[in-house]
Amino acid sequence: MLPLHRLPTAFATLICLFLFALPTMAQETDSSATERPMAAPEDVVSVDAIITALYDVISGPAGEARDWDRFRSLMMPSAQLIPIVKRQDGTIGTIVWSAEEYIKQAGGYLEANGFFETEAARQEERYGNLVHAFSTYDSFRTAEDEEPFQRGINSIQLIYQNNRWWVANIAWQSEWPGLPIPTKYQPAGSE
Repeated sequence: MLPLHRLPTAFATLICLFLFALPTMAQETDSSATERPMAAPEDVVSVDAIITALYDVISGPAGEARDWDRFRSLMMPSAQLIPIVKRQDGTIGTIVWSAEEYIKQAGGYLEANGFFETEAARQEERYGNLVHAFSTYDSFRTAEDEEPFQRGINSIQLIYQNNRWWVANIAWQSEWPGLPIPTKYQPAGSE
């Protein structure tokens, strides 16, 4: 144990080590972005572009492979995808997936069954390089379907870094009986 008169010096040393380590940690976070597949510039140039690309890349007819490298290119390496689920016993829970886990868990289903998701409305908050979008979605089995089989809200966190937008996290809540989408999150003119 350090004598009491040496504690301020030891504490100051620890603070200095931490402060010198911060730029290194920041570099690791920034450089890890280059480990993702290269994004098409038009997919990540704006908030609208990346959200449009996100919906587009998971959508397609049954039997059509999705472009999972494009999906990966939109995501920060640490991105999480978090569906809110209702268990068989009626309790509510979440599943937390990385981008790779989402591809493994949901990719086969999307490709086998056909799945088209479109943005119906959006509420957006922005501060500096951070955007939070409440993106109301409609899900269809085919592009020709007139009525969605599912609706809900994607809560999308976006970060502007390295001259482009990144998806940091997505959590989503499907509409359930007794849990309708509030009017303020529906398209203008909806009831």
